[in-house]
Amino acid sequence: MAGTVNSAIGASVLVTSSCSLSGTTLNFGNALNPVSGGATDATSTLTVQCTATTPYTISLNAGTNTGGGTNYTGRVLKSGSYSLPYQLYVDTGRTSIWGNGTASATYSAQGSGNPQNILIYGRLPSLTGIPPGVYTDTVTVTISY
Repeated sequence: MAGTVNSAIGASVLVTSSCSLSGTTLNFGNALNPVSGGATDATSTLTVQCTATTPYTISLNAGTNTGGGTNYTGRVLKSGSYSLPYQLYVDTGRTSIWGNGTASATYSAQGSGNPQNILIYGRLPSLTGIPPGVYTDTVTVTISY
């Protein structure tokens, strides 16, 4: 051998911010008793996975039964022509209505690279005289990062 030549090469990767989101159905149960008149609470879990250190914000729309707009105080579950008012909150005390941040709250955090579970707190107010039926709504969850 006549000699040796060394050279260096670079190695790089661009890690971009990304997030994934999934959720469970908020189920107030099968035994809502419209005669008892007590409020009914329930929770749903959102699972968020964002790249480490990625800040994110989760917002909810007002639901399809309100036209998907921003009337967060007017969320309703529907069964045919019958409606039940309900609300979604960002806190366990159910005092901060979860919406898009305009006259409502959002949830903000930072990604860890691992799945993070976030609870949505729901409440049906005290109701009486409700016709039987399956009452539903669809709420769009948006994660911004």
